Amino acid sequence: MSTEQMIQTVHAYIDRLSHGTAEQIVALYADGASVEDPIGAPVRTTREELIEFYSIMTNLDSRAATLNWVRAAGDTAVFEFTLVTGTAGMSFEITPVDIMVFDDEGKIASMRAVWAQEDLTQL
Repeated sequence: MSTEQMIQTVHAYIDRLSHGTAEQIVALYADGASVEDPIGAPVRTTREELIEFYSIMTNLDSRAATLNWVRAAGDTAVFEFTLVTGTAGMSFEITPVDIMVFDDEGKIASMRAVWAQEDLTQL
């Protein structure tokens, strides 16, 4: 897994957050991967749990993710992005920092999102 491959996967993840289905997002993950979003929330470890989690976002009226920065080294990428979502006439914005660890095949083995409820802003 090269640094460039990890960065490409982060870009694909951001693109799929904006335009993809839950299944397309989860396809970036390795079998048995874990998601802790935000840190301190229950860890999701099954494909079904991941699809259920990402379906919450992909079923919103609108969503747009913009990558702010990314750093990658070894088997880990850390990045910040801004996510703006809309539903029921309301819009929300959050700017989390995600930590992704990759397996040897370039799939996401784990993702932990650093943000707190007070970081969510209603626009």
